Amino acid sequence: MEGERPHDREWMRRALALAPRGWGRTAPNPMVGCVIVRDGEVVGEGWHTEYGQPHAEVEALRAAGGRAAGATAYVTLEPCAHHGKTPPCALALRDAGITRVVFAAADPNPKAAGGATVLRESGIEAVGPAYEAAARDLDPVFFHAHTPEGARRPFVALKLALSLDARIADRERRSVWITGPEARAEVHRLRAGFDAVAVGIGTALADDPRLTARGDLIPRVPPARVVFDGALRLPPGSHLARTARETPVIAVADERASAEAAAALEGAGVRVLRAGRGLERALESLREAGVRSMFVEGGAGIAGALLRARLVDRLYLFYAPVLLGPDALSPFAALESPPIDAAPRFRRVDTSVFGADTLVTLARE
Repeated sequence: MEGERPHDREWMRRALALAPRGWGRTAPNPMVGCVIVRDGEVVGEGWHTEYGQPHAEVEALRAAGGRAAGATAYVTLEPCAHHGKTPPCALALRDAGITRVVFAAADPNPKAAGGATVLRESGIEAVGPAYEAAARDLDPVFFHAHTPEGARRPFVALKLALSLDARIADRERRSVWITGPEARAEVHRLRAGFDAVAVGIGTALADDPRLTARGDLIPRVPPARVVFDGALRLPPGSHLARTARETPVIAVADERASAEAAAALEGAGVRVLRAGRGLERALESLREAGVRSMFVEGGAGIAGALLRARLVDRLYLFYAPVLLGPDALSPFAALESPPIDAAPRFRRVDTSVFGADTLVTLARE
C-alpha cells in the first residue's frame, strides 16, 4: 500500500482492538479506536465510549497531551469533518500537531466524510483507506446502515446454538442449555450491540423468553424484542407482552392477524406492525420502524427462512461438544440444495472459545 511504513499494521491492529470496547454504547455512531505513536512509542490511545461523548481521536489526544505533536495517529475510521455532537476530529488532530494519520476505512456517512481531505489540505499526510476489510468486519452494522440495502432493511445477524452435528434441539425438541454458561453470557453481550433481538412465534410460544440483554454490559438503549408472528398468536399474558411497556416489543404480523388479536396485544403495550406476507416485507417494515440491526435467536423456522431467502448478513454459530443424532432438530433441514457453485457462502471472521463451547463468526460473502 502506498505510504505504508514499518509497524503500521501493528499499531492499526491495536486501534482495531480498542474500538469494540464501545460495543452496545455508541450506536448509531460507529465504534472507533485510535492509537497515537511518536518515535515508536504509544503516547496516547482511546476509543469512542458512548454516543454523544468525545470521539476516539479526542480521547487519544487527551491521553497524549503535548506528546501528540509530530506523532502519527492510527484510526479505524476516517476522522470526521463535520460539526455534530462534537467538533470535527480532523481539525482536532491538526491543532494537536499530528503530522501523519493512517485510517482503516473511509467514512460511509456523507455527513461526516471528508476528513482525509481536510487533513491533506492542512499539510498532514493521510494514508488510507488502508485496512478497510478489517474495519468493516469490526462494525458491520454501521457500514450496512449507509448502503442502499441498509436503508431498506436491517442488518441481520443469526445466532444458533448447535451440537457438533448441527442440531439445535434433541429428538423431543428440547433445546435448553445446549451450550454452557460462558457461551450464554457472550450471547447477552452480543444482544447489547443490536437494535432488536428477534425470534419466531414458535420459539416465543414454546419458551416464553425474555430476550433482554442481561450481564455486565448494559446497553445504552435496551434492544427491542421482535416476534415474527403472522397471525398474532403471542398471548397477552406472555412475558414479552407483560413487559412491553418496560422494554419495547414489536410483533410483525400479516393479513392473517385479526383486529381482536392486535387490539389485545396493543392494549398490553406491544407495537403491532402489519407488514404483509414475506420476510423481505417484514424486514422492510422493521427498518421503517427504526430498527437498523437485528439479532435473531431462532428457532428453526425463522432461521431456515432467513437463510433460504439469503437475508442473513452474519452468523454466530456456537458449537457445543455434544452429538444429538439424525432425529434431532436441524435449522438447515428446509434449505434448498443448490449446486455447490451456486450455494450461499460465508467467510470466517473470528473463532473464539467460551468454556467448553466454540463460537464461529461468519460474514456473508
